[in-house]
Amino acid sequence: MDTAVRTDTRDGAADRDRFLAGIVDILCIVGIVLIGRISHNGNPIAEPIASLETVTPFVVGWLAAAALAGVYAADRAGASREFRLPAVAWIAAANVGLMLRGSPLFDGGATWPFPVVITATGLTALLGWRLVYILYLSATR
Repeated sequence: MDTAVRTDTRDGAADRDRFLAGIVDILCIVGIVLIGRISHNGNPIAEPIASLETVTPFVVGWLAAAALAGVYAADRAGASREFRLPAVAWIAAANVGLMLRGSPLFDGGATWPFPVVITATGLTALLGWRLVYILYLSATR
């Protein structure tokens, strides 16, 4: 008697948490890039296409690197992976974003010290919100 048995279960809460983490990550990336644009006299409201061109390379880089690193994988157990995976993924994503931004596909460039600034700011934002969230969870449990 051969029967297929489904052994995996879907944890809806975990799926929702991973989805929300992805949304917060993308919002952080969009936020830091737009803040940088504003600090260089850009206006995201008046220049939405230019702002989208500035944000897109880094969001594309993040989506690719996060998927390859398994940032949102179901089996990522352990607190150290909660920080290590996004850190490695962001360093890769920032480089992908910088390469795309410096390519003919997008308007803009990646002159010094922009690579250092975007990498450090992204690490601070992506790891910072995770740290705050973990501290919040530990305080409320």
